[in-house]
Amino acid sequence: MEIFHPKKDIPFMSYGKLTTTISLVTFIIAVAALAIRGLNLSVDFTGGTDMEVNYAQTADLGAIRSALEQDGWKDAAVQNYGTSRDVLVRLPLVQGLSSSQLSDKVMALLKTKDASATLRRVEFVGPQVGEELYENGGLALIVVAFGIMAYLALRFEWRFAVAAIIANMHDVVIILGMFALFQWEFSLTVLAGVLAVLGYSVNESVVVFDRVRENFRKMRKASVPEIIDNAITRTMSRTVITHFSTQLAVLAMFFFGGEPLHYFATALTIGILFGIYSSVLVASPIAMWLGISHENLAPVVKEGADLDEHPML
Repeated sequence: MEIFHPKKDIPFMSYGKLTTTISLVTFIIAVAALAIRGLNLSVDFTGGTDMEVNYAQTADLGAIRSALEQDGWKDAAVQNYGTSRDVLVRLPLVQGLSSSQLSDKVMALLKTKDASATLRRVEFVGPQVGEELYENGGLALIVVAFGIMAYLALRFEWRFAVAAIIANMHDVVIILGMFALFQWEFSLTVLAGVLAVLGYSVNESVVVFDRVRENFRKMRKASVPEIIDNAITRTMSRTVITHFSTQLAVLAMFFFGGEPLHYFATALTIGILFGIYSSVLVASPIAMWLGISHENLAPVVKEGADLDEHPML
């Protein structure tokens, strides 16, 4: 299925230096934001108190958040837990207050808004657990990155692997940089979104690279930029349809998924937009500059070479 079919190939590679320069500047800004401001880590990573509260009727999450914010709990996370009457309240660590004191104070506030609120469970998450989750999350990113690189090196060629991993890590750093710049809360859910973006972005790279490899075998007289331009142009319809459909589902989560899915959908949206850009306008120019050629993708087989290896006696 194609929604448009250009008669001539679009010269993407002629803009390679411009697009990679834009990417480099964006990357530097993202790294600077991470270094200067850092990530606004959620209770998942910093530790805190989880409270499970039950209501007699459907809980008004907006009213609960508003009440907590007015009382000074601006970093509190509120979400449904199981049913619409069960609410999970996550609070960061507070110096000088134990979990029981903290829960008593919050419950007193919630009862003034709704007398039916009852505390079901209180659980303390220590900072050591949060630190371990943070380290494991970083390790997961590294393992996924190396796995992608190994897969592409085996399926295509090492130049494609290097180009794809640079482009994919570019997407990850941009997402992290955006969260650092605007101080959006970075939770385990967002980390899952970042890992999903890695897999999603590499899928687009594989599609483009597969067409590039096919073109090297079919377009033997064409130059490398012409081959890559043709590959990107011929996969544009597929790219638009796939990313548009995915973005519709992500937007549904963004607008209707509530607070628990808000930043998860935000991370996916950033990743999808930059994933298109990096797969086409970052990975391909880098692969070209690394020296992909007919010799290493479509070597010419000398006629009768098998006879040279086994000469007749």
